[in-house]
Amino acid sequence: MHSFAGPAGAARWRVLERDFYRRHPAEVAPELLNKILWRADGRAARIVEVEAYAGSEDPAAHSFRGRTARNATMFGEAGHLYVYFTYGMHWGSNAVCGEVGEGMGVLLRAGEPVSGTEAMRAARPRARVDRDLASGPGKLSQAFGITREFDGADLVEGDQGLCIVSDGTPPPRHPAIGPRIGISRAMDFPWRWHVPDHPHVSVRPRRPVNGGTP
Repeated sequence: MHSFAGPAGAARWRVLERDFYRRHPAEVAPELLNKILWRADGRAARIVEVEAYAGSEDPAAHSFRGRTARNATMFGEAGHLYVYFTYGMHWGSNAVCGEVGEGMGVLLRAGEPVSGTEAMRAARPRARVDRDLASGPGKLSQAFGITREFDGADLVEGDQGLCIVSDGTPPPRHPAIGPRIGISRAMDFPWRWHVPDHPHVSVRPRRPVNGGTP
């Protein structure tokens, strides 16, 4: 990993290497919890909620039926950012995982602002409180100014000013696990993870699930 200085007073942050992402998304996703999404203008948020999507083995994945112009980035090299438009108004940001051609990724569902909060507030003027700045996939993308222009950005090389980094905080030993949100297929897959009891998650399950059984 290469490293750089975090916000004033913070320890050095290390950019996640390509091999971190070159695995099944159900392995990568829980390990992304407590990592930090960072933008070169100083915006940073701790990732507190994620979902895995696994290509041809996952009917809920955009890539399930194969490569298209929309989802082409998912079939590329691991460690890039796949950005898609949804509900006619929101952008979703995903870290591409697995091997080239597999069409796998992890959706970044929610984050806790760490720095650059003023820029996030400017990008999300409707957010009344800071915990609402990035508490959902569309909100997180908006807070970071992520649109289709960032599709294909290299999160390892930071070629478009976006990286995912570690500040040394480990993922939770026992993350909350449950079914994914807002899908109509493969709803029984327990492929959503979040930091337990965290106030910045998008939706708190009525009955937190651990151990992989929804």
